[in-house]
Amino acid sequence: MSSQAWYAKPLPFAVSCLIVPPVGLVGLWWRPSRLWKKIGGTVLLLILTVAYLVALGLRVEMSGSGMSPIFSFRTKERKFAAVEVNRATQAKQDVPVTLSQAAAVPSVPAYWTDFRGPLRDGIYTQMKIIAPWPDKGLQQLWKQPIGGGYASFVFGDGRAYTIEQRRNNEVVAAYDFKTGRELWTHSYAALFEENMGGDGPRATPTFHAGLVYSLGATGHLKVLDATSGKVRWEKNILTEHHAENVQWGMCGAPLIFEDKVIVQPGGKGSSVVAYDKKTGKLIWKSQDDNAGYASPALAVLNGKQQLVTMTATRMISLDPSNGYLLWDYPWVTQFDVNSAQPIPIDATHVFVSSGYGHGAALVEIAASAAKTVWQNTRMKNRFNSSVLRDGYVYGLDENILACVRASDGNLMWKGGRYGYGQVLLAGEHLVVLTESGELVLVRAQPEKFTEVSKFQAIEGKTWNVPAIEDGVLLVRNGEQMAAFRIGK
Repeated sequence: MSSQAWYAKPLPFAVSCLIVPPVGLVGLWWRPSRLWKKIGGTVLLLILTVAYLVALGLRVEMSGSGMSPIFSFRTKERKFAAVEVNRATQAKQDVPVTLSQAAAVPSVPAYWTDFRGPLRDGIYTQMKIIAPWPDKGLQQLWKQPIGGGYASFVFGDGRAYTIEQRRNNEVVAAYDFKTGRELWTHSYAALFEENMGGDGPRATPTFHAGLVYSLGATGHLKVLDATSGKVRWEKNILTEHHAENVQWGMCGAPLIFEDKVIVQPGGKGSSVVAYDKKTGKLIWKSQDDNAGYASPALAVLNGKQQLVTMTATRMISLDPSNGYLLWDYPWVTQFDVNSAQPIPIDATHVFVSSGYGHGAALVEIAASAAKTVWQNTRMKNRFNSSVLRDGYVYGLDENILACVRASDGNLMWKGGRYGYGQVLLAGEHLVVLTESGELVLVRAQPEKFTEVSKFQAIEGKTWNVPAIEDGVLLVRNGEQMAAFRIGK
């Protein structure tokens, strides 16, 4: 080639490197120079290219595996601006009388008032669902932007409630779930940032007796009037108990038991604490463990009602009335990630599982002790809890759907590669929300894996648990929320 080519001339070559680094990279390797100069120049031009892409809005997040990057050009500013534009558009629209009435006076008591459903077990029984789904997917009622975070929805008083990240504020929001219209918000300064998992609040709010109990990622416990969003009482559970936040933020949904709201700050003497649900007065605190990432749940084992949850290093059961330890079961995992909900199998057995290669176990519960029935690596729930049907456990073994027989841990089948999404059970079917935002219907049968229907519901990395109320399925991630008619 001619020595007068652009890449051989210092000024044109330098300009191309600064303005269009990939073009400069091509010219660099055409130029006659030493190899070490070409390698060094390549590194510098790649760094410059990445810097330009970041300046243009490139975002890099990690998938649930922690190994695969997810690239997009949807900056935080664009995402929050989309939420604000949608809110402004809704504000200009006339509100139908039927909407106001439906939002204020529900015709029937709310059903899905808690994380993963009324029993926190991921099972929907309110009505039969449509199966199979139409070729184009379920009927979409609405879709719109939403703030960041990994919380799910709960329902009450004709509304759906969740918590989001909007710029530097955590925002508890109430929506009319059949139209998507925002009804009220409660916003306060709080921002949890984490490079691997992503920013924003994690814990799903709880609805109970006209109040919304919301826990932010940095420990802000807010108790709000469900109709207006006004604060009844509030506190920061980490500050109050001198506890350090865990690596991926507070995740446990507040649990209501009798006159108490129970949360898990972690720390010396206050791994689990109970407040008076109406006043916020401390009633009891218990254990010295660092917090895990699962939510406390109630179960009846050996004829006694118990609070079962995961700490950073074990599964524990407490008397929910006073916090006394009933039994514990060591469960030490990589990075102290115990995120999946323990599943009561029957009156004396509990299934427990964690990811990162750790696996699952069936634990037999005696009066004050727990022992292993079996343990293997055939079901590894990372942050996606399994569901139980007729003695079989269905869940995501890391990123592949699987079925395990609860009595002996035998693997019945492994099926679709759905990423690190979430699984619910509705009748004879599993409703799977994949990591990429697809909704999938799978038969809950141990004989074989059968995928019935599938369609794209929302776009973007999706780790949030779906929720179903009155036949309406709500899904969300850190960018979009949508509602579909799933009930017959």
